[in-house]
Amino acid sequence: RAVPLFPSSAACSSVSTENFTMGRRPARCYRQIKNKAYPKSRFCRAVPDPKIRIYDVGMKRYSVEAFPACIHMVSWEKEQISSEALEAARIACNKYMTKNAGKEAFHLRVRVHPFHVLRINKMLSCAGADRLQTGMRGAFGKAHGTCARVSIGQILLSVRCKDTNIDNACEALRRAKFKFPGRQKIVISRKWGFTSYTRDDYVAWRKEGRLVNDGVNAKLLSNHGRVEKRQPEHLFLRPAKDNAVPIHYADESA
Repeated sequence: RAVPLFPSSAACSSVSTENFTMGRRPARCYRQIKNKAYPKSRFCRAVPDPKIRIYDVGMKRYSVEAFPACIHMVSWEKEQISSEALEAARIACNKYMTKNAGKEAFHLRVRVHPFHVLRINKMLSCAGADRLQTGMRGAFGKAHGTCARVSIGQILLSVRCKDTNIDNACEALRRAKFKFPGRQKIVISRKWGFTSYTRDDYVAWRKEGRLVNDGVNAKLLSNHGRVEKRQPEHLFLRPAKDNAVPIHYADESA
């Protein structure tokens, strides 16, 4: 008895689709911020882990005095950035800085976290799927991935380094820009490292002994508090902000 080489169409339609898995949906489908934030919680379970797991790369344990310069990548659009894009940008920036500046010459920090959960309504799209599975439009869907919701002017990546490596940091962030959708700008900060103090104020307060190192940051000692509980070297006659010159006044005085 002859055995047919190709099974009939009826046999093809009865093939099991239990092991069928879809590929990841393109990130352009989730770029716009449309609805409210949907974070992981006790109501939103079974969320896949984000692709990015490391947010500080390089010499993250170096003190605040080691790296005075700071360069930021700033988002210029209100959008959603997937965790895969954040991980790709981190790898690209870290690889360039390690090769050109050295692995001990910088500290890279990812400033945004993918807390927003993306959803997908899984539908079979293979041949004959119209009879196997059809669903309603606009269904809620299940957790598919995570992304970060960013706004205009929000910092995405920051690199602190020495003044000699500013050009390398700018080029590393420029290459990392290609991993993100939308527009970004690279800005050289006026602040000392990752602190919130300008470089002139930092140098002046350091000479007065008002700054206390706190890892990658620095604490500013003010005149508040009880005098008897303060150390003798931490007693100051004038407030710290007298030394600070507003930025829009500094240009006019020069």
